[in-house]
This record gives sequence, structure tokens and C-alpha cells, in this order.
Amino acid sequence: MGDLPTPTNIMQVGLGFWASKTLLSAVEMGVFSELARHPEDLETLQGRLGLHPRSAQDFLDALVALGFLQKTDGRYHNTPETDLYLDRRKTSYIGGMLEMANHRLFSSWNHLTEALRTGEPQNEAKSGGDSFFAALYADPARLKEFLRAMTGISRPANLAIAQQFPWNGYKTFLDVGTAQGDLAVQVAQTHSHLSGIGFDLAEVEPIFEDHALQNGLSRRLRFEAGDFFKDSLPKADVIMMGHILHDWDLEQKKMLMGKAFEALPDGGALVVYESVIDDNRSQNTFGLLMSLNMLVETPGGFDFTGADCQGWMKETGFRETRVEHLVGPDSMVIGIK
Repeated sequence: MGDLPTPTNIMQVGLGFWASKTLLSAVEMGVFSELARHPEDLETLQGRLGLHPRSAQDFLDALVALGFLQKTDGRYHNTPETDLYLDRRKTSYIGGMLEMANHRLFSSWNHLTEALRTGEPQNEAKSGGDSFFAALYADPARLKEFLRAMTGISRPANLAIAQQFPWNGYKTFLDVGTAQGDLAVQVAQTHSHLSGIGFDLAEVEPIFEDHALQNGLSRRLRFEAGDFFKDSLPKADVIMMGHILHDWDLEQKKMLMGKAFEALPDGGALVVYESVIDDNRSQNTFGLLMSLNMLVETPGGFDFTGADCQGWMKETGFRETRVEHLVGPDSMVIGIK
């Protein structure tokens, strides 16, 4: 008789919010930024973080067991990953995204069942407030932090696009929904013959310009303000849309692809990158859960497979399409006009 299956995975996933909230609280309290200064013992760290004696050791040791901290000779220190990505002083900090998850998404996802039954967002818009994007763009400080977080979480894929795509055949590019402009920066830094445009709402312009200036690229990168639903896209040899299409419904996705097609010359390329779901929809867990996040956050957004995106590109008029993996859950879909 074979071994009986165990409920281990069921319990780990079902109670996964225990681990999630432990990490999110650590980010909120600045644990990793504190330890990026130097390792500290329990008593010192407890005092500097304001932890109650009842909880301190269990909390910190749980972070060790989860793989987010290490402990040597009674002193806690960051892992290489948490030191790079969760120290607020580093440009690679992605904690802003986790802070948003802690403050907003955690409560919104509590209503996932309702979203699954109604198809309606479960965020601020549910109670008559502004949509997430409207509220975000109305608050300059919050917008800046969010765009910085997007840079941190997107940088590995941005670097991969800069290195993998055959840029030698092109001279200009356009980054649609550019945010802080890190994709544009990585491409321009890697290929000195290129010049580019960051396209986004006007509120983003000073943030983009600061990022370009800090990277010494003000002469080759410029910002153009616009609303991609109302305005035509600026013309360029390559148009990139990173983590843009999944925010919108199918009709809007196709409309944006159509605008890109019109703005490209013959031989030009559209590069769409997302957490593209694998075609048999069984392997890219992050992409599938991201699509559920779009259900919670947006009226019609959803993530998609590479085959889906290629089909929409061909329907739009692109003559050649292909899918290339980038890093982690992210892939790019390329269409040639």
C-alpha cells in the first residue's frame, strides 16, 4: 500500500497569509533597512524597532526560518536578497510595492470571493472612492514612491530587454506608460546609438526627468506627456509596453496595440512584456495570481498567455510575432510590422 498523501501543501498555502503578513510587517517596520547598517543582537534590534518583548524573538526567528534573515552567534543580519531589495536607502528597493500590498492589497484580497462571484473590483472604487490610478496620480509623494517601487521590481526584466532584443537594427524607441523611466534608461545605457521617449501622464514628467538626469541620459531621453487612451502615440522604431496591457480589458488592449501599430514604421517592433502566462496555463503561478490581482484592482484588466498576445498582434496587422522569456515570471511578446 502506497504512502497516503499529506496535507502539508494545503496547510502551507491555506495559511500562507501568516508568512506574507510577517514579511509585510517587517518591511513596514524597517527591519531590513536597520540591519543593512550592520548585524544586531535581539536586545538591540528589539529596542531600535520598538518590538514588545513577548513578540520580538518569535518575529525575528520566523524571518530567519522563512529565509529573509540569517542569524549567526546570536546576531541577526540580512540575506543577500533582502539586503539588495529591502533596504530603503538603495535604488534597488522594491519595498514600496510591498508597502502598498500591506496597506491596500491585503484588505482588498480579503474580498476575493466577492470579486470571483461579481467580476467587480474590490479596492477603493468599491465604496465610491477614486480608482487606484486616479488616487495615485493625485498624490505626488505617493506617486513618486510607487514609481520607484515599479523600477525596483521591473529592473531585472528591463535589463534583460536591453540585452536580448536586437537593438542594432533600430535608432529610436518609445516607452509607453514609462513610469520612472527605468526601462528607457536601461535600453539607452546599453545601446549608445539609441534615443528614446518616455510617454506617460504629465504628473510623471519631473520624476522621469530626474531619473534620466541621475543616469546621465538627459540628452538622449526625453519625456512626452499624453494620455494613451485619448492621444496618438509618438512615432518610433520600437514601441515598448511593460506591465501596461494587463490593466485593461480586451477591447482596450487591442486599441492600444492598434495605436502602436499606427505609430511604427514598416519593420518596426512592438515589445509587450508582462508576467506572461504559459500557454497551457499551468506553470506561471505568479502570472495567474497577477491576473486575479487585476480582477481585484481593475474593472476589466487581466493577464494573458503568449499565444493570446500573439493572436491580438496578428489581428492588429503585425506580420511576425514571437515570445521570449526574460527573467522569473516575465516574458516579452514581440510583434514586427
